[in-house]
Amino acid sequence: MPRNTPIDEPWSAYIKEVGLNLQRLRISKGLSQERTAYDAGLSRYTYQKFEKGESMPGTPANPSLHNIMAIAQVLEADLEEILPRPWPDLHAR
Repeated sequence: MPRNTPIDEPWSAYIKEVGLNLQRLRISKGLSQERTAYDAGLSRYTYQKFEKGESMPGTPANPSLHNIMAIAQVLEADLEEILPRPWPDLHAR
């Protein structure tokens, strides 16, 4: 049974876009996933999951603001470059 519920769909789509933004920014800086993770104080596995947008198959990632800010600093990016607008509607939670 999939773990994603209809309420999770907007978040799931959004966090996949965040992951693509992380990947695009990382590649534009010429950094490996391992280097990015290390410099942000994360494991490579955790960082890979952020880029993929999943914490485990069928479950969207939910990175902390601390982790997103640490990655943004490594990538020399503004949060707006990582967190696209519009944000998903999370009121239904």
